[in-house]
Amino acid sequence: MNFFDKEFYNLINEFKTKSIINLYTHSLHKFKSCSIGMQKSFEKFFNQFPYWGKLDIQSENYEFIYLKAKTFKKHHKDYVWLYETLSDFKSKRILYSILNNFYNFNFEDLKTVKDKLHYFDLDLLPSIKNMVIVDVGAYTGDTVLDCIKTYNENYKKFYCFEITPSVCNDLENNLKDYKNIIIKNKAVSDKIETLFLKENSHASGNQITNAGDLPLQSTTLDLGIKEKIDLIKMDIEGAEEKALLGSVEHIKKDKPILLISVYHNNEDLYKLPQIIKSLNQGYKLYLRYYGGPYYATEIVLFAIPN
Repeated sequence: MNFFDKEFYNLINEFKTKSIINLYTHSLHKFKSCSIGMQKSFEKFFNQFPYWGKLDIQSENYEFIYLKAKTFKKHHKDYVWLYETLSDFKSKRILYSILNNFYNFNFEDLKTVKDKLHYFDLDLLPSIKNMVIVDVGAYTGDTVLDCIKTYNENYKKFYCFEITPSVCNDLENNLKDYKNIIIKNKAVSDKIETLFLKENSHASGNQITNAGDLPLQSTTLDLGIKEKIDLIKMDIEGAEEKALLGSVEHIKKDKPILLISVYHNNEDLYKLPQIIKSLNQGYKLYLRYYGGPYYATEIVLFAIPN
């Protein structure tokens, strides 16, 4: 057992042996040890992106810390499963750093595990030659453009899904000079239905809901794309689970490479890897981290077929 294995299992042992209240109290103390400016930055961030629970310092509402503590206690075995399933040491190091950040508000570890080239880890994804690629949550085309730049436009076809009409206009404009790109203003989910757009102050945080003002048609990848898919990227603000469940046939038959955001709620970090392995055991799992040093976001699961 190396040093980081030992640190990971020591952390898990705390999750296992301490009560939810004790875990919460520990994390709350660590949070309050941060500077007031840092605490306010957290508050602003959580108000803009309310994925993990509430934070209102004035009213002493630290729901996000309590919900994390609850997750630590109830799902410590799931974190162990993920750690032992991950296929390289870098991924294990990243998982430990993420949990250490959530529990101890440790910022230094995140700095050491951050990668710069979002999604396109050349060790895990050395080529996209002749691939049919699906970008679910394409936003303004930033991922597509990074992909083309990194791999010199060797793809076969891109399907780009984006839920916000105004953003879709930017997406079309940004990608108009590139061939074989299909843009769809639809949500990707587990069934075809009418959903609604919930707008965020930042368009990248827009979500789909079951009620609202702006109707939006959803589709599934199994029904919406009939050809073989080689790679699927998903970054859709917490809707990744349903989108995966609407891609079951592709995942079982095509075994596409999966690049899945696993940070938009308190469960996806362990839950989405479990779903993927339940659908197809023939995947190796990796984690990569592209976020900032203060709160772990931009966590991407790489599922690579054997």
